[in-house]
Amino acid sequence: MNVLTDPSSAPLGPGAPVLAIDVGGTDMKAALIDADGRIVEIVRRPTPHEGPATADAVVAAVVAIADEFRATHPAIEPEALGLLVPGHVDDERGVGVFAENLGWREYPFRDRAAAALGVPVSFSHDVRGAGQAEKRLGAAAPYRDVVFMAIGTGIAGAVFLDDRLLVGGGLVGEMGHSRVADGPVCACGGVGCLEAVASAAAIARRYNAATGATVPGAREVLERSEAGDTDAIAVWASALDALALDISHTVALLSPEAIVIGGGLSQAGDALFVPLAERLEGILTFQHRPALLPASIGENAGVIGAALRARDLLAAAVPQPVA
Repeated sequence: MNVLTDPSSAPLGPGAPVLAIDVGGTDMKAALIDADGRIVEIVRRPTPHEGPATADAVVAAVVAIADEFRATHPAIEPEALGLLVPGHVDDERGVGVFAENLGWREYPFRDRAAAALGVPVSFSHDVRGAGQAEKRLGAAAPYRDVVFMAIGTGIAGAVFLDDRLLVGGGLVGEMGHSRVADGPVCACGGVGCLEAVASAAAIARRYNAATGATVPGAREVLERSEAGDTDAIAVWASALDALALDISHTVALLSPEAIVIGGGLSQAGDALFVPLAERLEGILTFQHRPALLPASIGENAGVIGAALRARDLLAAAVPQPVA
């Protein structure tokens, strides 16, 4: 099993050159992968926000990035595109069903991008793509039954059972919108969603609301907690309580061998993983105890997952020889 620890020195392996793009709420990250599996170049570009025209603008930005790579690396001709976006994504239809923060509904990303670029397009959710990278090349690789959980601005996951990614019409892994508390109100309209309590953004937002401070993120809340700030301690502890409760539900339902945690909050290290494991142990009774592991690929997991999916798409289209 080839486990990726450094994308710059440990290639994805030989295969078709592909273009990989991971669209986020703020930035689009794009990578060009050569036939040896090396990441030749990674670029970031702002995600366009143009109201009802945002989805069209994203496709236009994808084309512009492809043109930029073509000019810079003319010897590399991508044979497919792997494209990941946030929100509710229907992989099978190739459609971005809904993205609250980016404003699209029922947008046919796969078909529009394929028509614009003239190559096949693999299309999926950003966290599913990152989860596939971790499953194939990262911390989740040794396990058949494993959940990848990304905790950043939001919370979502990718679920693998018997080595198969579960998709469920694009809604499997939306653990960020499971109810774990009596409040606050979530952006989805629910009350007490995990994402509204324990995402990195929510931790900062709840601390600021409680204190009148203006800390930019969860890192600063954790630092204040470790310095003895009682409000920060309460916010951090309640986030851990919510995460442990949600993970206990995942364990009861799926009994995964491991839960791999990525996203910005995972950078907290032992300050996250040690008390989270203790809380989970206090909730579980007869259930299997999963390993709680930090993701290993890092910030490029999305584009690596997108590249793997693009190569898989090409491989599936090639007729296999008959024995």
